[in-house]
Amino acid sequence: MSIGMAHATFALPLRHVFTIARGSVAVQDTFVVQLSEGGLHGYGEATTNPFYGQTIPRLAAAAERARPLLAESTTARLPETLSRLEAELADEPFARCALDMALHDLAARRAGLPLATWWGLDRAVGPVSNFTIGIDTIAVMREKLAAAADWPIFKIKLGTADDLAIVRELRRHTDRPFRVDANCGWTVDQTIALSGPLAELGVEFIEQPLPPGDPGMADVHRHSALPVFADESCAAEGDVARCAGLFHGINIKLVKCGGLAPARRMIATARSLGLGVMVGCMTESTVGISALAQLLPLLDHVDMDGAALLAADIATGVRVVEGKAVFPQGSGTGVELFDGPLPASSRAAAG
Repeated sequence: MSIGMAHATFALPLRHVFTIARGSVAVQDTFVVQLSEGGLHGYGEATTNPFYGQTIPRLAAAAERARPLLAESTTARLPETLSRLEAELADEPFARCALDMALHDLAARRAGLPLATWWGLDRAVGPVSNFTIGIDTIAVMREKLAAAADWPIFKIKLGTADDLAIVRELRRHTDRPFRVDANCGWTVDQTIALSGPLAELGVEFIEQPLPPGDPGMADVHRHSALPVFADESCAAEGDVARCAGLFHGINIKLVKCGGLAPARRMIATARSLGLGVMVGCMTESTVGISALAQLLPLLDHVDMDGAALLAADIATGVRVVEGKAVFPQGSGTGVELFDGPLPASSRAAAG
């Protein structure tokens, strides 16, 4: 039995323009893979990302490279199939992520179990998610906070000239915990200076204050009043060990590391090094969020609000209600596309 593949592109409109320290997005293009075997379908997703050079043509071309491999593979030998996929697309983690998600989803569906259960995990265990407040005027950020008042934790995107003023103003309107993410937008001195006041304002930790490779992270780690988590500094498996002694924890993004299989290995490595573990999202649809949610029992923190930032979704699956994952009935990741399975000939434009 072989694995068939179809894929398609979707434009995901956001509720609000989403701004971080290095840019803004109003509509997020995303690439969805459907893998089929034995009459069942599994789904995976990877968003485009200019910072990492990820475009729809690149994602589609990479997926097509894997088509011959899939045609001679089966989910009955999932470890072997995943190993071959990692070798074939070693240089394409985003496309590999979409395929890895779909393979896991399909394999668990064939086993008739939810994916986390198939792994032997207890889906009742795991952290609640934060909701992300993108950079905007303080007034608009306050409005976004009010609109998401039922979420238990807020992650505030920073990297402006008014960062402390933003957090102080938002603190006036909620007593929920904060996290802040500078997306490489601060200096060493800024990070250390801001960490004390931010701690007093109820911030739990700082995410990626400096650009990857900045030698000042050792000083930040030593002198920050708050724990610091790596994001851009921890894209792939080989980065985890390098974060020890520079960060207190890591934020794993499935698209950056290549999917669920490498993410689980990164989690195990981080635990062995005494690092905290968070898994975050891009602005994925429910397809990607449903895959991410399977990892919840393994995590300390999670950022899985991607689908909640959308004005229109493309699928049903795991819902995040007041920060808590609500798992659907059924097997795999539980994803079903609103418009039904993709036709067998469906392919995203490759040029």
